[in-house]
Amino acid sequence: MKPDPLILDKVTAEPAPAQPALPLPRSRKEPLIRAVAEARHDDEVEPIEAARALVPDDFARRGGLFDAALGWAYRLGVPGALLAAPLRKPAKLRMLATVATPLDGDRTRGKAIRAGYFLVEGLKLPLAEADFAASARLPMPQQKLLHGFSWLRDLAAAAPRETAALNAEMLTARWLDVHGEIAKGPAWSVERASERLRAWLVHAPLVLSGENPAMRPRMLRAIEQTARWLDRHVGSEQDRLAAVSGWIAIVAAGLLLPDGRPRRIFGETGLLKALGELVSEDGGVLSRSPLGQMQAIAALVDLEACYTAAERTSPPALKAMLALLVPPLLALRHGDGGLGSWQGAGATSAHTLARLIAASGVRTRPARDTRHWGYQVVAAGKSILQFDAAPPPRSRDARFGCASTLAFELSHGVSRVVVNCGGAELAGGATPARIEQGLRGTSAHSTLTLDDANSTAVLLGGQIGKGVEAVDVARSASGPGARKTTRLEASQDGYATRYALIHRRILMLSADGLELRGEDVLEPSGKRGKRGKVGFAIRFHLGVGIQAGLSADKRGAGLALPDGSYWQMRLGGDIADAELAIEESLWVDGDGRPHGTPQLVIEGLASRGGGRFPWLLKRMG
Repeated sequence: MKPDPLILDKVTAEPAPAQPALPLPRSRKEPLIRAVAEARHDDEVEPIEAARALVPDDFARRGGLFDAALGWAYRLGVPGALLAAPLRKPAKLRMLATVATPLDGDRTRGKAIRAGYFLVEGLKLPLAEADFAASARLPMPQQKLLHGFSWLRDLAAAAPRETAALNAEMLTARWLDVHGEIAKGPAWSVERASERLRAWLVHAPLVLSGENPAMRPRMLRAIEQTARWLDRHVGSEQDRLAAVSGWIAIVAAGLLLPDGRPRRIFGETGLLKALGELVSEDGGVLSRSPLGQMQAIAALVDLEACYTAAERTSPPALKAMLALLVPPLLALRHGDGGLGSWQGAGATSAHTLARLIAASGVRTRPARDTRHWGYQVVAAGKSILQFDAAPPPRSRDARFGCASTLAFELSHGVSRVVVNCGGAELAGGATPARIEQGLRGTSAHSTLTLDDANSTAVLLGGQIGKGVEAVDVARSASGPGARKTTRLEASQDGYATRYALIHRRILMLSADGLELRGEDVLEPSGKRGKRGKVGFAIRFHLGVGIQAGLSADKRGAGLALPDGSYWQMRLGGDIADAELAIEESLWVDGDGRPHGTPQLVIEGLASRGGGRFPWLLKRMG
């Protein structure tokens, strides 16, 4: 790779087998309540090793004693220049290499900056109105954009460096005018500071090669200052993904700034430990968010590019982690190639996902088993069924935890038939921030609610409270040869304390994917059911462009899909005290834009002693 003469001093340096009930604990880091067992023909069971999250030992650093001592001394506060070269003056502050990340930005967003405005999750924000002040109370998407400098990647994709550098210099100077000295506020969380430092390092040509000669030394001081701040504060971050982001930025600074070896060793040690705490055994992040999964992959892709630029070999664990993170993400794709709407994520488009996977360099198939991540996926014919069969994430793992247990999504071909609203993490752009908490509630997902209450408490600040503690899930297949029907059955205890009822859901998808039979069952949680009745609603949020019409008896509905196909929903004949209705809903796409959609709602009264509510969703013709 040739050095950049403007800014750089290059250095040489198939369906799963039938399983009995499997209770999943709320944290992927805790042992399973019971071991997974496979049923044999003689009714004996064979225990399988209990699932666990990866622990730090799985990604522990394997270095020599000298490296260990160097990292230990740096952690105690010994200056990196003194440790790297104790017999000479500290090296001049400069960038040592140009990073060529394979992960491109969004050209549309980059062109918007050239045109004079930011695109913030579907909302236009004029550059002149962007508020970089520490006291500004900004929605989360604007915080990420303005203080995390994610716009640099988009700008780099939209124009040549000479042209883009003018915009980058102007906007960066405005930010430095406010945050030239270390300050408190949303810009100085570990997450925002690490995102900003990584963006500055990876896209250094944009922020160091403008027309103002005074900008270069100012920018270099800001880079070193932010790296030192992260050295001291990275351990204070409770969010696991933010901690990984912080360690990645520290390692990148150690690779690309002079006298960086002690910082790099210090950062690698912390990073490998944090990666071991980030994911479950099958590679799913503990937040259970597809968006969080994508953010972890993107950060590791940038870090690998930093190692390449510095002509160093990255620790093998980093490539191993990338190979672990990609397959679960691929498993949550629908027929249109985009992701499902789970745990605050919007429906990420196929193009965005494909760009990320290509940049990762990982060539693999979707994971066949993501039960430890909490999702059951069934592919049949042209249909894909995704089922949330786990408790919500713990508060320490979640950013926008959702009470979505036992919700499902169904797609057929490129059409999404049943969806969740999604998009809580994107609220604050085109999707109003005031509905963020509602988007995380049980009613925003295609599942059953009792008395309009969430199955798990949804708290402010993206946190999750008490509710579902354990989920029993079983998967089986029945029928001859290629005509096997896949059956998923799971139960959750989120309503047990308040209503003394357990919610059990059974989903059966036919082999051709054209028929989904479901049954929602309420069972007493104690030996005796309570007297009286409680209101219930079973919601089916429908995909964009679907036209729904209600039958005369209010026990069925017809669905006309954009692809021209026609589906029908019917209630089971023995459902009493319930009717089917069509109500308004919304669905948030991967760019944060809300779309008005209909939803089918089975609503009525259920006995406190329990009840069964069967339904059928089938393609006609």
